[in-house]
Amino acid sequence: MPTARLGPVFSVFSSPGAGLLWGLGGALLLWLTLPAGLLPLLNGGPQMPMLDAARAHFPELVAYLLYLGLPVGLAIGTFASLRAPAQHVRAPFGLARALVVGSLAGLVGGWAFGQWMAQVNFFIVVAGLVGSETRGVGVALHYVIAAAIGASFGLLFQRDVRGMGSSLGWGVGYGVLWWFLGPLTLLPLLEHHLPVWTVEQGSALFGSLVGHVVYGVLLGVIYAAVDRLWVGFFIDSDPLNREAEGIGARTLRSLWRGGLASLVGGLLFSAVFVATDTLPRVASLMGQTSPLLGFVVHLWISVLIGMSYGVLFRHEAPDLALAVVWGMLYGLVWWFIGALTLFPLLLGGTPIWTVQTAGDALPSLIGHLVYGAATAVAFLLLERRETEWLAVDPRLAAALARRTRPLGTAAPALGLFVIGLGLILPLVLV
Repeated sequence: MPTARLGPVFSVFSSPGAGLLWGLGGALLLWLTLPAGLLPLLNGGPQMPMLDAARAHFPELVAYLLYLGLPVGLAIGTFASLRAPAQHVRAPFGLARALVVGSLAGLVGGWAFGQWMAQVNFFIVVAGLVGSETRGVGVALHYVIAAAIGASFGLLFQRDVRGMGSSLGWGVGYGVLWWFLGPLTLLPLLEHHLPVWTVEQGSALFGSLVGHVVYGVLLGVIYAAVDRLWVGFFIDSDPLNREAEGIGARTLRSLWRGGLASLVGGLLFSAVFVATDTLPRVASLMGQTSPLLGFVVHLWISVLIGMSYGVLFRHEAPDLALAVVWGMLYGLVWWFIGALTLFPLLLGGTPIWTVQTAGDALPSLIGHLVYGAATAVAFLLLERRETEWLAVDPRLAAALARRTRPLGTAAPALGLFVIGLGLILPLVLV
């Protein structure tokens, strides 16, 4: 096939990281279609409920992701990035930038993950990888691993990072992959044991799954922020490409639009709280038990999260489909770092990342997904008026085009992988 005809392929598989996400998303879809769905019916076996079938075929899920999605995705993404035609415009790649920024972001994510590891004394397990039983050795090794994973994130995803929102998404997806690759697979191998890919083992390591999500969130956000500073200081100094307005003005608009859009999502989410009688518990954040106060507190929290969505994901969703993907992904992230982590801390306790606590918080998982999707759609509608206005001025339209994520990226695959597993794993492992 002539190279010129592969333009759409190079657009979709713009980097090894993009190829990895498409591979993982395809592997998950194949698992949902075959072992967990179609094959038992074709073989004439007993028809199990969908959830029981997913639990029974959890080992195949791990195998599909690690043996199929991971190598095939990396291979296709690497091939496409190396064979991209000259006329295919791609973001510049800097090796030092990827390694330094990625390592720094990985250390920050490793610090947050390490808080849980210290709580459950997991550093001793890590120290055992080098034949030691000293906590200090485990801490040092943990940070080395966190920095190395962060550096590999920079190598894989540098060309895909356009803003902090998408980078957060890549980070979460990469963190979830490392839960399958690390604690479930490499850790037992390094301890000279065969990996045990069972639901029971996955449930025992559920706390590590939440830790990897938190690690991925910080990895993605910190990487994007520091990478932007790096580019601003060392690369992007062309006065012809300077924006027509300051970043402060754009940020303020994103804040109020995100806050306003979140009222739609917050009102829909409140139906879940009413149905599960959770509003008094929300009110306990203020030392009260009034459902009305809980509703007000819930809306205020919704507005704050919506404002952060506006800042992180502005210009990431040029159409309705991508808006729903990014919104649901962000809602899912807040289930992990909000309901399972920050909420217990604000109540004066400590996060307990167990399947029991996840089971208690399962009803709010649907609420977070609905909240995220509704907030993202409302934010998109609010943004469209500005987009139409900017398109009148050629210079402003060019600046908007540079900031807006183009179609034909790995965002749909990321949504399938992260949102799919974000729903499947809590249901299967609890």
